[in-house]
Amino acid sequence: MQQADIIISGGRIFSGLAEGFVDALAIGGDRVLAAGPADEVMSLRGDGTRLIDLDGRVAIPGLNDAHMHLLLLGLGMKEVNLRAEQGVRSIDELLRRIADDVKTKNPGQWVVGAGYDHNELAERRHPTADELDRIAPDNPIYIKRTCGHIAVVNAQAMRAAGIGHNTPNPDGGLIERRDNRLTGLLAESAMRLVVAAMPKPSKAELVTAIEHAGQYMLAQGFTSVMDAAVGMAAGMDEIEAYEEAARSNRLPVRTWVCIYGNPDGIADVAHAAGHRFGREVGRLRYGAMKVFADGSAGGLTAAMSEPYSAGESDNRGLFCFSEEEMHRLLARYHDLGYQLAIHAIGDAAIEQVLSGMEKAASAEKPIQGRRHRIEHCGFLSDDQLARMAAAGIDPVPQPIFIYEFGDLYIHNLGQDRAEASYPMRRWLDAGLHPAASSDAPVSATDPFKNLFTMVTRKSKRGTVIGERERLTMEEAVHAYTYCGAFTQFAEGQVGRLVPGQAADIAILSHDIFAVEPEVVETQARCDMTILGGEIVFDRLGQFANAAA
Repeated sequence: MQQADIIISGGRIFSGLAEGFVDALAIGGDRVLAAGPADEVMSLRGDGTRLIDLDGRVAIPGLNDAHMHLLLLGLGMKEVNLRAEQGVRSIDELLRRIADDVKTKNPGQWVVGAGYDHNELAERRHPTADELDRIAPDNPIYIKRTCGHIAVVNAQAMRAAGIGHNTPNPDGGLIERRDNRLTGLLAESAMRLVVAAMPKPSKAELVTAIEHAGQYMLAQGFTSVMDAAVGMAAGMDEIEAYEEAARSNRLPVRTWVCIYGNPDGIADVAHAAGHRFGREVGRLRYGAMKVFADGSAGGLTAAMSEPYSAGESDNRGLFCFSEEEMHRLLARYHDLGYQLAIHAIGDAAIEQVLSGMEKAASAEKPIQGRRHRIEHCGFLSDDQLARMAAAGIDPVPQPIFIYEFGDLYIHNLGQDRAEASYPMRRWLDAGLHPAASSDAPVSATDPFKNLFTMVTRKSKRGTVIGERERLTMEEAVHAYTYCGAFTQFAEGQVGRLVPGQAADIAILSHDIFAVEPEVVETQARCDMTILGGEIVFDRLGQFANAAA
């Protein structure tokens, strides 16, 4: 009989939604060896077995952030943090932080910031190019709204990008003007004009960013992620950086690669180079192709069938592509064998994408079984949900959007549309696999805020938004583990704690299934993360003291 390398006991262990809880778990090598009653599991103890005492805490399968931007998260660690929870709640404070960074730069060097939310600022507006010019007349500035679909730049950045008073709006984008003057606000594809003019990070910097972001995720209990647009910031250098990180054991988490497939992306080059569905390099796996259909509901650019309640009365958001072009892209990537992972938030964009996926099907290449995904999928109709279920097209939502932006959704879209958004309960009841995620760095990676929102449907201000969409905590963890694995064709390897699966485990500071949701929101932490049977994060130093 194989002896266990590690045995975990002394608290509840959540094996999976169908399996429920067990008292103990044994790890042998990189796999779960046994999970069940403590006396049965303890029979596998040998002279070299390490014991981990939960001491009343809980262990769950390693978390899976099924839609985030790992590389961008790592790169963003060097950007000016403008998020509201970091204290940026006024234009003056935003400008002060940018000005402080300008002082560290030479003239001509770029200053990049991210995470501001104009709705969280006292003035409830975006900063302007004129305001940025006053604090940095000699440096180009590029700051992104938290959604990543709107940016504000100054005159130096516009000059570098070739944006002038007569520059037309690009297809699927906006260069804002007021009183015939450029405000500095850019939306959607217009942002790419500036990004193209910015200096690109070196491959070494990209590898370091991947490593740092991966370690950051491990510390929160994540063992798997999907990078949702590889190639968007630095082209094929990103693919090369990921491969180098995987080969050199500098990729800390299991990563499902989603290639940036917009026409300005790397789809053709990546496909020709062999980066196709099924390729594996260490912890790196390839499978998906990303196309953007619209923007964000918070930024008023998600494509809706009915006008927004806020702003101009006829604003229905922006489509990134015509229906003909979108359907052409979807058919092509479907035919090439990629999983489709398409950004669509508004119901009009979801319709464009869903109808395109349906049209892409053929007798030789059906969509059933391909596990195509609609990323975000925030505001959809009952008919669209039913069609997704019939075709096996899964949503990959961000419940934390309700937490961070829910009150803004009510303002922008009205109570009824906000309450029906991100319908986790209806998706699960329809047999779909809504894979919970953060879209970081758009939202915080904090899994406990995401779990809290799934079980309460409360925003950070305490507003209950669509309580009929609440999940149990067991269902919420299922969405954050097994569902993510399913959307990445990995449910046979990760997502549950049963014999034969990878020993990917998160040990939490609290039994999140027993305490009040507010305790999960504000106090719960990850104490230990195990990846493939190896302790990769140990907040309390418990493993060093574990009995042998």
